[in-house]
Formats: sequence, C-alpha cells, structure tokens
Amino acid sequence: MLKRNLFLSISALLMFIGCNEEPKTQFKIDYEKYQLDNGLTIILHEDKSDPIVSVAIQYHVGSNRETPGRTGFAHLFEHMLFQESQHVGQDQFFKKIQNAGGTLNGGTNKDGTVYYEVVPKNALETVLWLESDRMGWLLSTVTQTAFENQQEVVQNEKRQRVDNRPYGHTNYMMIQNMYPEEHPYNWTTIGELEDLQNATLEDVRAFYEEWYGPNNATMVIAGDINKQETKQLIKKYFGEIKPGPNNPDPKPMPVELSETKKVYHEDIFARSPRLTMDFPTVDQSHFDAAALELLGQLLGDGKKAALYKVIVEEKKLAPSLYSYSGTQEIAGTFNVTVTGFPTTNLGDVENAVHEAFKLFETDGFTNDDLDRLKSKYETSFYNSISSVLGKGFQLARYNEYYGSPDAIAVELQKVLDVNVSDVKRVYEKYIKDQNYVMTNFVPKGNLNLIAAGSVLFPIKEEKIIKNVDKITSEGDMNVAQIPSSFDRSVQPKDGPQPRLNLPKVWKHNYDKGISIYGAKHDELPLVSFGIEIEGGMLLDDPNKIGVANLITDLMMEGTANKTPIELEEAIDALGSSINMYTTAQSINIEVNTLKRNFEPTLALVEEILFEPRWDAKEFDRIKRETIESIKRRSAVPSSIASNVFNKLNYGKHILSNSTTGTVASVESINIDDLKNYVSSNFSANLSTISIVGDISRSDAVNSFKNLVGRWEAKEVSFTDYTMPKPNSNAKAYFVDVPNAKQSEIRIGYLSLSRTHPDFYANTVMNMKLGGNFSGNVNMVLREEKGFTYGARTRFGGSKFPGTFTASSAVRSNTTEESVNIFKEIMTTYSRPIDQTDLEFTKNVTLKSNARRFETLGALRGMITDIARYELPFDYIKDNEDIVRNMTVESHNELVKKYIRPDEMIYLVVGDAATQLEGMKSLGFGDPILLDANGNIVK
Repeated sequence: MLKRNLFLSISALLMFIGCNEEPKTQFKIDYEKYQLDNGLTIILHEDKSDPIVSVAIQYHVGSNRETPGRTGFAHLFEHMLFQESQHVGQDQFFKKIQNAGGTLNGGTNKDGTVYYEVVPKNALETVLWLESDRMGWLLSTVTQTAFENQQEVVQNEKRQRVDNRPYGHTNYMMIQNMYPEEHPYNWTTIGELEDLQNATLEDVRAFYEEWYGPNNATMVIAGDINKQETKQLIKKYFGEIKPGPNNPDPKPMPVELSETKKVYHEDIFARSPRLTMDFPTVDQSHFDAAALELLGQLLGDGKKAALYKVIVEEKKLAPSLYSYSGTQEIAGTFNVTVTGFPTTNLGDVENAVHEAFKLFETDGFTNDDLDRLKSKYETSFYNSISSVLGKGFQLARYNEYYGSPDAIAVELQKVLDVNVSDVKRVYEKYIKDQNYVMTNFVPKGNLNLIAAGSVLFPIKEEKIIKNVDKITSEGDMNVAQIPSSFDRSVQPKDGPQPRLNLPKVWKHNYDKGISIYGAKHDELPLVSFGIEIEGGMLLDDPNKIGVANLITDLMMEGTANKTPIELEEAIDALGSSINMYTTAQSINIEVNTLKRNFEPTLALVEEILFEPRWDAKEFDRIKRETIESIKRRSAVPSSIASNVFNKLNYGKHILSNSTTGTVASVESINIDDLKNYVSSNFSANLSTISIVGDISRSDAVNSFKNLVGRWEAKEVSFTDYTMPKPNSNAKAYFVDVPNAKQSEIRIGYLSLSRTHPDFYANTVMNMKLGGNFSGNVNMVLREEKGFTYGARTRFGGSKFPGTFTASSAVRSNTTEESVNIFKEIMTTYSRPIDQTDLEFTKNVTLKSNARRFETLGALRGMITDIARYELPFDYIKDNEDIVRNMTVESHNELVKKYIRPDEMIYLVVGDAATQLEGMKSLGFGDPILLDANGNIVK
C-alpha cells in the first residue's frame, strides 16, 4: 500500500523532484493507492472542503483496442453500461444517481473510457453498488434489444456531431490518410456504422470480457470520505469480481509518411473553405511531447505567432487559425487548422503556412516567450483540479497511462524544463520539410478553392429514407445469472443528508452606485472576479445591432499605452485570463488569476476599461471576422433553429436579434459608433463587481477602490421596447436545409421572467417533463425510440420574459413522429404527477445543493445572480422551501398554467423535400416555410 503526498504546484515541482529551492506557492494532494486481489487499482483522496464525493473509473480501453471490421465497440459499451445490469433495472443508473442529488456521465476516446459520479457524501455506497454491478454483473443483461437500441443512439450521436455540421468529417479524413489500415488510430472512436450493424452479441460480449475487468481499470474516490469505511465498502462491492485477461498496455506505434497526401471534400454545410495540415509526431510519453506542446502555441497562439502574422495580418486569408500538438497513447500528430474567408483559395493558405514556417525559423522566439506560456500552465493546472472530480480525473489518468499519480508532477516538469533549443529541435525533426496529410473542405460547388494536387476523398453520405419501425433481430444469448456472495438486488440506504452550508456572501457599497459582492474560497491560490455593466445589446441602435459585441472584442486589442501584442504578453506573463463578452443585456469582463498576480491583473483590467486603444487596424480585422462568423453560423442547422425560434417569439423586440448582429448591420458600423457607445453607456451606476477565491473582504474592497474612483456615473437612457404578446394559437414553421441528416426541433413560446414568483417553481415542475436525462421527452425519444442523442425542455428567463423551449435534434426520417411525440408528452403532462415522481423531482433538486458551490465558477455564478436580480444572500433556502412545499396539486396547477402545447410555436429546421409535408399531421394547418433569417419564403 502506497501513501503519498503529491505536491502539485508548478513552481513547487522543483522541490518535488528533489531541488531545495523555495517555491512561491504550493498545493498538495494527499492520496493513498492500493490494489485489490483482482487487480483493481484504488486511489483515495480525502477532501473535506464540501460534503460531496466523486468516483471516477478509468478503464484502459478505447477504440485503439478494437480491430478492423469490429470498430465502435468501446464507444458502444460506454452507452451500454448506463442501460442495465443484473441487479439494477433498465435506465436506473441515471435515475438512482440523480435521485441521490448527484450527477454522472462517461466518455470514450481512442485510448480509454471513463465513468464518473459526483454525489453528496451520504450516497457513496450507492455509487459503489452501481459501479461494481456494471463492472462484474453486466453480461447477463446485454440483449439484442438493448444492443440495437444503443446502436440507434450512437448513430444519432454521429449525425449530430459529424454528419450534420460543417467540417464534421475532418478527423475521419485525416486519420484514414495518416494511419495504415491496421493501425489502431485508423478508425474513429464512434466507429464504422457497418461494423456495428454487422456485429453479433457474441462479438460484443467477447469485447467486454476481454477489456472491462477490474485489472484493466483505476478507480479514484475523492472528497469527504472516511478512508477506513470506504475501504470496507470497496472490498464488499468490488472484491469478488473476477479479473479479466492480463492484457499488456499498448506500445507506441508512431507512423511516418512516405509522401504528402492532399484530399478534399465538398461540404454542404460549409460557407467558407477550411484547410488542415497534420504532421505525424510521437506518443504522449515521449520526451519530445512537451516541446511539441509549446511549439503548437508558439506557432499559432497570439499575435506574435508566425502563422497569425502571415495568414491573418499580412495576407488576410483568414480571420483566425490555430495550431496544436495532439499526442496520444501510441502516436501523435501536429495540427494546423485555417478556416478562410468565403473566397480564400486553399492553395494560397498552404503556401502561406510554409511561409510562416520560414518566418518562424528566421525570427525565432525568446526565453520570455516560453516563460509566458509556462505561466499559463500554472493557472490552467490549478483550474483543472478545482473540484474533487477534477482531482479524480487527473489521478486516474496519470496512474492508468503513466503508471503512477506522481506522473502528474513529472510530466508537468517536462514542460517547465523545455528550452529554446528543445523547441527548435522538435520543429526541425517533425515539421520542417516533413510530409503531412492535408484536408481541403470547400462549400458545395466551389472546387476552384481546392489546393493544387488534392484528390477527392469519398465520404459515404447517409440517404434520407422513410422511417420503418425496426423489428428486433433474433439472437438473444442465454447467459446464466452471475452469482454473488450477498444479495446485490438490495440497494444500499443512503446515510443522513449532508447539511446545506451556504457560502458566506458579503457586499460592499462604494459611492457612484457601484457594489461589490464576494465570498472567500481559499482551497486553491486562485482569484476569480467579474465586472458586469448593464446594457449590452439593449443599448445598441436597432439599425446597428452588433456595436456592443464589437466593443468587447476591440477593447481587448491593446490599450492607449500597450499595443495589442504588448497587452497579450502582459496578461500571459501573469498566467491570467481576461475575457470580455457581450450578452443581450450586459457587457461583462471575466478574470481568472493566481492569487499572487491578482493586483497586477486588476491593474490591466483597469487599463483596458479606462484607456482603450481604439486600434483602427484591429477594428477592421474584427469587423471582417465577425461578418465571416455570422455567415458560417448561418449554415449550421442548430444555430439557424435557435435564431429563428428567437425571432418567432420576440418579433420586433430588440431581444429577437443575435448580439453579433447581421452581415448588413455589422457592415454599417464604424469605429466612432463604438466610441460613442462607451462614452454614453459605460456608467459606474450600471456596474456590479463580483469576486471569489483566496482573498479577504477587506483586501478585495481596497483593491477595487482605484478602479471605482476612476469610473464616472452617467445618465443612461434605455429604450422602452414593447414586449410582444405570447403566442396563443399553435403554428408550424419549417426552415429548409437540403439533405440535412437530422432535423432540429424547437417548440415553445414566451413565458416568464427570472424575477417572476413562479419562475423557480416552474423549473422544478419541468424536471420530470424534460429537465434532465430522466425526463419524459428524453426517455421516449432517445431511450425508447432511438430517434435522438438527447431531448430536453427548459424555462429560460432574465429581467425580461424568456421562453419555454422543448428541443432536440432527431434523425431526419423520424421528424414527423418526433414533433408529434413532443406534443403528446406535453399534452399528457397535464395529468397529475405520481407522488413517486414528485419525490424524485424533489430529491434531484434538494439533494444536489450539496455539490452546488464547490468550484469558483459555481460560486461566482451564484453571487452574480444575487447581484443581478437583487436576491437575498440565502435565496437558496427560499428555493428549497418552494420545493419542499410543492404538492401533486400545486405541481399540476403549474403544468396547466404554463405548459399549453396547443398554443406553442413548432419549428423544424431540416430537409424540406422529405419532411415538410409531415408537419401537417400536427393539426395546425400547413407549415409556414421560412428562410434561415426567419423571413417567410414566398
């Protein structure tokens, strides 16, 4: 048994590996590691900060364990393991964890599969019962019906993430050309559709038996635990599981290209061409991986980067780009991605990339440049372990793939040790004059934009055919029940619910109308703060929507005393992040920094706010980039659906617009519009500050005094826009996206503001309808029918009324049935809820409060709501009273009052040629055909 104190501070790593240098800051993860007789590795980390526990199980099985012709199995099992096991009923994994106030999910990549839960500490035994049952008692429930259902869900995931979006096939084209046919990275994690369709139950079960044994996994339990009691529970639930085969870890399989390969694809969803260049490199454990990581940032991140200088600034071929090193367990690539303007020729982009490489060789970089990147690592690292789940992920990953949790420090030290010559060496070895795989994605019909020498890469496009109810294949196998030494069908009883400990929130009022809200959270040496200025798009000229949005982009491009590059370098040198963004109702500045760099970071924020540069060159670039972004989103079905649904609900109100504006509105904006907006509307009395982290109230209040002193209070006039009346007669609308593989569905109408007395009660009432995975719409459309990857319903609201929205992306040939299912479920929801379902809803809401304020982000979110809506500091307790007092009768009254499907807007964005006619079956007349901007097509 191994007990260790793992020191995980970037600046403390020298001490960790034996250097006596005194660190600036230090963070320690205490962990204990041991192994059960069956080979399951256990890591325990005790953290009493919050009354919660996370469990993360990292299985060393990803798509790289599959074989040609049998792909997609690892990802399929990620889904299958949530369905059922011998002692846990169908679809009960999500429900039981949510009923305990927890959250759960899983993920698969090329190298591994991870499952996790975060629950109040009293539900730990329930988690161990569930996880052990699917590790040791799954096979007797893997039936043909369950297998085929999850095949449908996986196919819908592929349609949503790959087939129905611009550039979705990029990764597939790259790996098919980068890796030989027998290489484990030659296929995607989601697998080939034909392989899953041709797989038998014997194939699937054999894969599970080979790879999902306890000896091929690491389980980390982190949080408010008693170690001795936890060890006893682990032994009880996992000790008798039989080990699987002793498979060795995969060995590195780097590849070399004998020639450069160039391929292209005509993309029906793309509005602009995209080029990617991938160079084969090394696996993640290789000595060169750290230097390649920094090389990726040096080449493509920031205004000093050679790729940015040549492609964006000098040649103006693209609004932005990125480069990165993608090392994995057995191989890696170095990627450059450039998405051009609509008329950009990708041959020009390819030439420009090589020109940028030459510039990198001649201009080079400095130690200061490397130090700035390393400073980012410290802040990034602390953020990655700001939750018990984050710690669990890190401990599990490094133990499973590097042999020990201690490798966290070792691998980070490799990055810190990288010097200028290391970066130059890996550039020379892996990039300079090396062969690569290049993909060209061009809009349909724009073959003139393809780089010379590129050849067509065939992509199998799914045909839209009429849906036919699937008849489950014969072939269930008779698998005997798996024995156990005790009755596992009895669910453990959760202990006493942890007491809700609300954070201690404080408020200080400065003069000029500015208030600061805060709370201390000192587990990590981090500070997070934000400044919210009321207004945002609400203060835009209706004829020039997008001014506020351009302001927040441009104000980050230098100050009166700093060029854009100098400001970028100053922020990076502190390891801080400063972001500005615009919403419909506010302009926001969000900041994350190390505690020791809080004051200089705040000084930069002050400089950004009060000493803008108004750089004309950057304004022109940002304006072009914004217009290009609007054009790109106009081809994405999910974006079209959200924008058109917004217009249908808000009509002529300014909130019907996107904050970015339209192509026409942005083209009409000049830099003086931005200056006038700031001069007139950036007012102290419209501003609120929120701050959390390792900082006291007095220090925070004193630190902001100078900023407040510089801020002027102004008379700002808000236009009193008339809010449209909610829809009262149901109507059906359709936006045509030819050949769309999925239909985006949006159903709903205007409802309540966030400040309405019924708003929170409605979010509780909505839970069983579609507020989480176990909601009715998801259980039918995803789990029962297999039509979608997910379906939800929600109430949105701010100071203005928001919408009730039911949404999903469904397989195209199930559109008619899906919208009718939504309608039917919402109609029948008016029947009184079962008492057991009401208790489930209450448990989901009340018990989850134990994990509600763990991270800086969650705590800041709560404080921001308090400030924005003038809520009591303990409003969470008021919300809990609403939940506790809800009855079947009061729940039903809310449903009848706020869920009225015969008055809703029904919008579908999809393939009109095959799906438009089916919308008539809703019974709301002929569907109205709209364009992508929400205008009626005549």
